[in-house]
Amino acid sequence: MLKIVVLLKQTFDTEEKIMLTQAGVDESDAKFIINPYDEYALEEAIRQRELLGGEVIVVTCGPERSQEALRTALAIGADEAIRLDGEALSQDASSLAAALAAVIEPLAPDLLLAGLFAVDSGSGSVALQVAERLQLPHASAAVKLTIASAAELSALGEAISAPDGHSAKHYALIERDVEGDTETVSIPLPALITAQQGLNEPRYPSLPGIMKAKRKPLRTVTVSELFGSDAAAAEHASPRTVRAQLIPPPPRTAGKRLPGAPAEQAAALIALLRTEAKLL
Repeated sequence: MLKIVVLLKQTFDTEEKIMLTQAGVDESDAKFIINPYDEYALEEAIRQRELLGGEVIVVTCGPERSQEALRTALAIGADEAIRLDGEALSQDASSLAAALAAVIEPLAPDLLLAGLFAVDSGSGSVALQVAERLQLPHASAAVKLTIASAAELSALGEAISAPDGHSAKHYALIERDVEGDTETVSIPLPALITAQQGLNEPRYPSLPGIMKAKRKPLRTVTVSELFGSDAAAAEHASPRTVRAQLIPPPPRTAGKRLPGAPAEQAAALIALLRTEAKLL
């Protein structure tokens, strides 16, 4: 039986129209969903639990509205949910990873799953930083995952990769996406694995699942509870990086047709790249 923790983030739906302000995304009309890559991680956690037994715990960091994403995860099949109440942490990957690691460490998971990256920020570093803080091996961009014992992997003819003198009850055999090809690696559990598109087909919450989710445990943890004193909490919540400005890309202008012979067109194009696009 495995204890599996899934890192989950609530993101705005990139398929919807997004309005940007100096403070960030205008949330008044924004639609929020579970980060799509985290859906693959959640689905894989549930599938592994169905195969091997155990429990699935989803963990997120965010404002109160992120509980909606947790309730959805519980309706899909997770057993328990934890929300880290630290909205300011979400702006800094280092502080966020430190707080998430503090939440996850006492859970002592056998497997930590997360999405390859978050579609709102494009960042894929938080889960890896959590693994580093917890001193867990990790593999990224998984498109296939098999959990087995050393004997089972040997029977399949798979080599086991583990630190010298390290033995584990279970190993993860991972096929990972490497820019158009796949690589197969094995790592001992506990470990972190990030999910790439194609790992599985995420399921939707069922009506019975939605009803059961209302009775499943969902607790909130504050930064002060994690780190003790208010001073220690403030130190850990202090961002290492600050976003100075968030602006949309400039509106697309109409294309230009360059007249003349090819040599004249090339000269005009170079001039435009220098004067307007500032690329040369």
